[in-house]
Amino acid sequence: MAALATPSSRTGLLVVQPLRRKYCAACRRGPQPMLVLEEDGSRCLDCADLGHLVFLPRGDTALTRRSREESGLSAVVVRFNRRKGRYERQGVLVEEAGLARAEQRCLADAEARRRRRLRDARRRAAADARFTEAFTAEILRLLPGCPVARAGEIAAHASVRGSGRVGRSAAGRALTEGAVISAVAASVRHLETPYDELLMNGVPRNEARRRIGARVEARLREWREGEGGEGEGAGGEPPPGFPLR
Repeated sequence: MAALATPSSRTGLLVVQPLRRKYCAACRRGPQPMLVLEEDGSRCLDCADLGHLVFLPRGDTALTRRSREESGLSAVVVRFNRRKGRYERQGVLVEEAGLARAEQRCLADAEARRRRRLRDARRRAAADARFTEAFTAEILRLLPGCPVARAGEIAAHASVRGSGRVGRSAAGRALTEGAVISAVAASVRHLETPYDELLMNGVPRNEARRRIGARVEARLREWREGEGGEGEGAGGEPPPGFPLR
């Protein structure tokens, strides 16, 4: 919010919202909600030839800027802040037709932004699907015995955008062996061992990992050697229709 030391013309036409009851020096009507300060007294908007303007409160920067652009005549409305000892903007007076045109421009921009967000969301979804597919393929290459469905689940979980999981790390996006194996190991740890139960019982994380480490390594060794688990597609060949690159 811009602050003005005194009402002045350096921002264009200025209109003041008085703090006390004020009357127009010309027509004597009042009290007036807004006045134009002139050398021979304060005038109401009608007497200052600004009565046809409409008030647009502060808050929407784009609408305010465009309303002034679309109006042949406009004024800044200020009010004195006693606590801060300065005049502060409250909004603008603009032509009604100019405000309507500005609102249409803002609505058009909002629609354009909505369409752009949809396009971006579709593009991200397609990129995420391709990445999950590639992550799945890399799991199956490194661990040919891993069931295909399980590999897809691991890849989907590890690569959720914004999750901070290993699949979204730099190493994960590069599909390094360490990142891929870490994602698989995490899945085995949580789904096939009492690791979570140990944590819930207060066992320190490092100790819990030590206790179940052999079971995780045994499963990884089994899948690495091509000894698939239960379920269709347990070996290295994906089931018909599975979209691997």
